[in-house]
Amino acid sequence: MAISARSGLAGLPDSRTEPDGSAVVRILSYNVRSMRDDEDALARVIRACAPDLVFVQEAPRFFRWRKHAARLAAKSELVVLSGGATAAGPLLLCSLRATVERTEDVLLPLTPGRHRRGLATAVVRFGGARVGLVSCHLSLDTVERHTQAGLLLDRVAALGTPYTIVAGDLNERPGGRAWNRLAKELRDGHEAAPWGTGDTFPATAPDRRIDAVLASPGVEFLACGVPTDLDREDLETATDHLPVLAVVRLPAVSGAWPV
Repeated sequence: MAISARSGLAGLPDSRTEPDGSAVVRILSYNVRSMRDDEDALARVIRACAPDLVFVQEAPRFFRWRKHAARLAAKSELVVLSGGATAAGPLLLCSLRATVERTEDVLLPLTPGRHRRGLATAVVRFGGARVGLVSCHLSLDTVERHTQAGLLLDRVAALGTPYTIVAGDLNERPGGRAWNRLAKELRDGHEAAPWGTGDTFPATAPDRRIDAVLASPGVEFLACGVPTDLDREDLETATDHLPVLAVVRLPAVSGAWPV
């Protein structure tokens, strides 16, 4: 497997489309705290990871939110795929490598007195591989979070794709009720192919893993974790979470190659 020369992330496979149409794809999951911190540092972190897909949580949701999302995408050398305020915060960004089939923003049921939650979803293709995407940010409340995990799995099934990648801020450590519910159908990337470090929050002194990249059976994790060789000051000033970077291999689907 080729090692990336673009990002300088030690030992991390580079993105590529293989001769049989299967795709090696870089995925970043990142809670950006409404871009209230150092926006330039945030963009530098994203660019350094050279992702094909970015699953964003806490994207700006209010005044001129589309402009904020577009600006982050442009600074990160990506484009907006779906989500934002219309998904109550989750957002998807992608590189021009992705061929987009469809997108949908989903609002989850609102519990009175709590924040609205939602999902940014899309179906895309890389080479001969077709994959569903879900960016999520689950509730702080244990009961609501467990319910949302079930609704998320329903949405994964509804996408109808050979493979699905779910990434986001789960607001829960591995072993929690919601995490375990998701783990019955989705694999945890850091557990499958540990790379870098695991803890994601808080950025200045991480002591818990509450952010994750998960995938359906058939998706091969090549590496997944928090990058350790990015600029430390950028990581601490960009937002209050650390990013989770994963590299996966998506097998080609018969009839989907070439594109």
